[in-house]
Amino acid sequence: MTICYFGIYNLDYSRSRVLISGLGQNGINVLECNSREHGLRKYFDLVKKHWKIRKKYDLMLVGFPGYQTMVLARWLSSKPIIYDAFSSLYDSMIFDRKTAKPNGLKARYYWLLDWLSCRLADRIIIDTQAHIDYFVKNFKIKPEKFIRVFVGTDDRIMKPQKKEKSNSIFLVCFYGSYIPLQGVKYILEAARILQSENIRFNIIGSKIKETFKKDALPNVDFIENAPYKNLSQYLGGADICLGIFGDTDKARRVIPNKVFDALALGQSVLTGASPAIKELLVDGESALFCRLADSEDLAKKILELKNNANLREKIAQNGYKLFSEKLTPRKIVADLFNNLKLDKYLF
Repeated sequence: MTICYFGIYNLDYSRSRVLISGLGQNGINVLECNSREHGLRKYFDLVKKHWKIRKKYDLMLVGFPGYQTMVLARWLSSKPIIYDAFSSLYDSMIFDRKTAKPNGLKARYYWLLDWLSCRLADRIIIDTQAHIDYFVKNFKIKPEKFIRVFVGTDDRIMKPQKKEKSNSIFLVCFYGSYIPLQGVKYILEAARILQSENIRFNIIGSKIKETFKKDALPNVDFIENAPYKNLSQYLGGADICLGIFGDTDKARRVIPNKVFDALALGQSVLTGASPAIKELLVDGESALFCRLADSEDLAKKILELKNNANLREKIAQNGYKLFSEKLTPRKIVADLFNNLKLDKYLF
C-alpha cells in the first residue's frame, strides 16, 4: 500500500513524525506531499507536488494542521482521505487561548473550518475519545467517522537513559508553552510552596521564561526552548516529569506530547486528572494524578513522589511497559490500519 501524506504539516512536530515513522515501520510506502511555503504560495506548491504523484498512491492522509488544506486535498484527490484533525481549531483559539470572542466573525470562521474539514474527510483520526465526543457534539459529525489514535512519540529519540545524579537534589522537569491548558502558573505556585524541600524545577520554554523571569524563585531554573532531540536529556535526567494542569475544557480532552515523551523515557509522570488521561493511564500505577488547577495538591503529589522511591519506580516501570506494548509509532499505526481494514468503503 502507498499513502500520500499531504499538507502543510511540520516534520519537527511529534504528531507527523510519529505517524510517518509508524507507516514506514509497518511496511507502508509514504509519498510526502508537503509545503512549508507561506501565504498562497503553499497551495500552489502543493498542487505542483501532488501532480507528480497523483496516480501513485491508494490513500491520502492529510497531516495536522489540515484545517485549510482539506478543501484542496478533496479537490485534488479522488482517493479516500484520512484527516488527522488532532484538535479543534475553534476550541483552541476561542476557548483555550481566547484570541477572539465566541460570537465574533473569527469564531465563526474557525468553527466553519473545523466543520468543513471533517465533512470533507472519509475518516477522521483524533487523539482521545474525549476529543471525539467534543467533535460529535459541537460539529455534528457522525461518531463512526472517527478513529482514536494516541499521540505517541518518536522512540528513536525518546528512550530510557542512564541517570547520573551528581547531587541529592530532587529534580522536577516540565517543558511547554505559556498557554492556559499547560497550567504553568500552578507549577510555579507549587514550586513556591516547596521552596524548603530540596526540590528544583527545570521549566523549559522561552515564552515561559520571558513571562516569569522577573518573578523567578530560587528553586526554579528557566531554560530556553530546546531542540526536540535535546529534550530527552533534560527529561531523562529528572526524577519526575510533569504533564498539564490547566483549568480549561481542552486540558480535560488532551493527552500532551510531554506525557508520551516521559513514558517512552521510562520516567515517572505526574499530571492533572482528566477524562482524557484516564483513557490511557491509571492513577498510582502508570502515573500519579493531582487535581487540575490546584497548586497545593500538585505540591503534595510532588512531595509524595520525592519521599516514596518505590512508588516512583513502580510508576516509571509500568508507564514504560505500557508505552512499549501499545504506544510506539509501529503499534499506533498498526492499530490504526487494523481499524481501517475493517472499512469496506476504504478498501
